[in-house]
Amino acid sequence: RCNGMIGDSQSLPPRADVVQFYKTNGISAMRIYAPDPETLRALDVDGTGIDLMMDVGNGNLSALASDPGLAASWVQENVLPYPRVSIKYIAAGNEVVGGDTQNIVPAINNLNNALAKAGITSVKVSTAVKMDVLSSSSPPSAGVFKDAYMTEVTQLLKSTGAPLLANVYPYFAKRDTPSIDLSFALFQQSPNPVHDDGNGLTYTNLFDAMVDALYTAMEKADASDVPIVVSESGWPSAGDDLATLTNAQTYNQNLIDHVGKGTPKRPVPLETYIFAMFNENQKEGPDTERNFGLFNGPDKTPVYPIRFTG
Repeated sequence: RCNGMIGDSQSLPPRADVVQFYKTNGISAMRIYAPDPETLRALDVDGTGIDLMMDVGNGNLSALASDPGLAASWVQENVLPYPRVSIKYIAAGNEVVGGDTQNIVPAINNLNNALAKAGITSVKVSTAVKMDVLSSSSPPSAGVFKDAYMTEVTQLLKSTGAPLLANVYPYFAKRDTPSIDLSFALFQQSPNPVHDDGNGLTYTNLFDAMVDALYTAMEKADASDVPIVVSESGWPSAGDDLATLTNAQTYNQNLIDHVGKGTPKRPVPLETYIFAMFNENQKEGPDTERNFGLFNGPDKTPVYPIRFTG
């Protein structure tokens, strides 16, 4: 689950309480969007059993790309002091756009070198992308990367064994393309399953179609063996006509129940992080951005009932 932190004390519980809440609910993976010492200290306890995806923070990307020494310092400050934190992935950038995309590969290289020099071999460094890295995604067999930098990124991941981190949101696709059937977006029985003549597969939900479009793009970039980890997916519960409690509960519960089966193209369990654990009352943008949480803070009451075992 993604533990966003753009909120005040009226919106978010204390960090240590959040870690305990993950443990209590049997949630075994967390994503944080920048190194947060308080969260890292809470995780640095024997037996938390929580794997961590930690972003470097987009503001640090260009510096980490241009300065190997800074990458070494970043590892010294944010990884080595917490030996009992099970850091699984480091995300060098989240949904990076524009000229900053040229910083992704050198930042990953510098971080990989810094980790290796520190004797850390268990952490995979990647970057988190959104669906607009594709110039085409429908049908899934038409998936192709829009820009050359993504081929460089996927080739690097191929060489290191790291996954591509992808933020996959059927909610935004449905919002921006009203003709998409809502039941298709919510993993419900759709009256119009999509047959892809290009790959011979049939799609009963939009999430699978989006992920398989990314897999297709990686095949075309000669990186078919790079796995995907869904680093964000979710549905807001308030803020527009699509963002209802019923739709949010339906999507997120069906997502939890579904990802263990994988996609038509890759029918193996798909590691997936739900965005977000808590509503964040200080996020910018439309009201929906503040209403992706599964729980309210600081009392940790559920926004709607949810089961965490699929």
